[in-house]
Amino acid sequence: MTNLTETQSIILAAGAKRPANIALPLPKGLAGAAAKMTVTRMIDQGLLHEVDADPRCGEPLWRETGDGRGTTLMVTEAGLLAIGIEPVVVQTMVAVRRRQVETPAQKQPAQRAGTKQAILIAMLQKPEGATIAELAAATGWQAHTVRGAMSGVLKKKLGLPISAKKVEGSGTVYKLPG
Repeated sequence: MTNLTETQSIILAAGAKRPANIALPLPKGLAGAAAKMTVTRMIDQGLLHEVDADPRCGEPLWRETGDGRGTTLMVTEAGLLAIGIEPVVVQTMVAVRRRQVETPAQKQPAQRAGTKQAILIAMLQKPEGATIAELAAATGWQAHTVRGAMSGVLKKKLGLPISAKKVEGSGTVYKLPG
């Protein structure tokens, strides 16, 4: 049996009581460098596992990965065994999450033709790209709405890799690869 610190025991016990054995939030008073050190040690010992967070389910974030996604912490089978709990449910949840992470690409929703979103995507796919003013004129939206749609829907929701480049005389030109 693993020798656990009091903090580790508290984190594991609290995680075992939560749906999907999510270890977050951490106990009050455990923050910053101390939290990072404790969690890192627990991951190294195999007591916790870092998995992609599902914001639709309201899962708390441990850290952001830099690509707009975040991770959360889940108590592992070894973590449950360390506090004397049988890990049958955890095995199922870990297997499901690993399959989700290992799936190469999720199917994107079908794009309806003729929508303003479709117009934005078509203009961004042109080899020369498009400026905010051009996109606003084509959709009838104001510039801030175009920027919001590109940032929120196209980049975050659909995961499209929009690039921006300053062009002399035109301003910033936005493009989609391919």
